[in-house]
Amino acid sequence: MTGVDVGEEAIVLATGVRKTYDTGRVRVEALNGVDLSLRRGEMVAVMGPSGSGKSTLLAIAGSLEEPTAGEVVVEGAALGGMSRRDRARLRRRHLGYVFQDFNLLPGLTAAENITLPLELDGTGTKEARAAGLAALEELGLADCAHRYPDELSGGQCQRVAIARALVGDRRLLLADEPTGALDSTTGETVMRLVRAACRRGAATVLVTHEAQLAAWADRVVFVRDGRIVDRSGPPAGPESLLEATS
Repeated sequence: MTGVDVGEEAIVLATGVRKTYDTGRVRVEALNGVDLSLRRGEMVAVMGPSGSGKSTLLAIAGSLEEPTAGEVVVEGAALGGMSRRDRARLRRRHLGYVFQDFNLLPGLTAAENITLPLELDGTGTKEARAAGLAALEELGLADCAHRYPDELSGGQCQRVAIARALVGDRRLLLADEPTGALDSTTGETVMRLVRAACRRGAATVLVTHEAQLAAWADRVVFVRDGRIVDRSGPPAGPESLLEATS
């Protein structure tokens, strides 16, 4: 991608990002000079073959991993200049994640998993609980609030993880295959909620293999061998996306 947008509305700005994993015996360049910008209220879908660097890009954008080289700026603050505590505060307050493996805490109920980040950031217990229960209800999980993750199906756990990512004042949503364990109807409900968050001003990075899911995005970024090519504007449709990623 060339011509990175550095306007005031940018939530994420990545410049020259490289990520190399070196075990001593094997050296893998997961990202190789990536430039990417994401505006407030915009959804960008990231597509590409397995091992192309999509999840690595997501982790670096959310400060879960540090790049080997290059710079990532989130809401005007360079992640490389932040302390670990400040990065943790940024993630807790303003970033929402949906991981492929859900990352739910097994000792907490569905409602507690959702409200914990809010309470850690100072939201009152009553207010946090109300927000958590409302998020569960939107995703059809009101009757699961008091259940623990091992009492839920994979699809239910995924919806709890999505509710956790959406609740609160999220400026950036990072989703790795967010509808992989869901049926098409529930997947559409999830994407409508993500779109609603975008309308409220949140930016979203969506990693997906599904052309139908990418069709919800404003732009699609194709990743190959650690490099990206940006397609500005809305996707041309599922058939075109499938052809481009094949």
